[in-house]
Amino acid sequence: MMFFRKSTTSPHDGESLELQQERKFNELKASLGPLSGRNLQFCTDACLKRYLEARSWNVDKSKKMLEETLRWRTSFKPEEIRWHEIADEGETGKVFRANFRDRQGRSVLILRPGMQNTTSLDNNIKHLVYLIENAILNLQDGQEQMAWLIDFTGLSLSTNVSIKSAKDTVNILQNHYPERLGIAFLYSPPRIFEAFWKVVKYFLDPKTFQKVKFVYPKNKESVELMRSYFDVDNLPTEFGGKATLEYDHVEFSRQMALDDIKSAKLWGFDKKQSNGFGGAEVAPEPECLAPSAS
Repeated sequence: MMFFRKSTTSPHDGESLELQQERKFNELKASLGPLSGRNLQFCTDACLKRYLEARSWNVDKSKKMLEETLRWRTSFKPEEIRWHEIADEGETGKVFRANFRDRQGRSVLILRPGMQNTTSLDNNIKHLVYLIENAILNLQDGQEQMAWLIDFTGLSLSTNVSIKSAKDTVNILQNHYPERLGIAFLYSPPRIFEAFWKVVKYFLDPKTFQKVKFVYPKNKESVELMRSYFDVDNLPTEFGGKATLEYDHVEFSRQMALDDIKSAKLWGFDKKQSNGFGGAEVAPEPECLAPSAS
């Protein structure tokens, strides 16, 4: 559960910060009115607190942001995406959930833009959204965030991510999964990425920007920062660790099929749940995953 914590709000009529945040939380919850179906399941207390945190505890801005997410979810239906629909996108392992966690116990997504294997922007986004939902599905109890590791091996002009794709990814992550990203490490980005980053960084809000860390093997400070988040024995060699990372698409697909069953049960699709909005909030313990690090 996300606890009330320090924010940019100022004291109000002598209230302690904790009481002020609790008041704002109650205001947001009341402003949403009665909830039912998937929107009720999505709008947990922890969810509301994430949206408040993302908007510096401004109730009106948080409500607007949350309502935009609910509209997006009822249209995009991320909780209904199943692996078999986007499995082709994952054949090269360009994005997948790792079988290890960071030191805080967070789910880890590994992104390898150099392994891009398709050209459909819509399907690429659908694939990424599925894996974000999957990372959330597999969060440990009490954990709200995930970590991203980005490996640039193989990145070239032909595989480089488009500006539009990056912008869409950032918008979805920031606007519809606020406070879900705990940290993102970009490991040894090549020169070709520098010009790209100069444009993309302007899409990031200050909160997200602070979570993006560049790591260079010859920069001791950046390497030590990364190792403060990850056990070097779990970290793949692609990220300066000691583990061997292998992506087995068949095995990973099997695990995702099992997770699809878990997700369907979570959302009550077998019970013909009433219309609403979705989003995974619960954190079942994950199965052992195919991309093994040993």
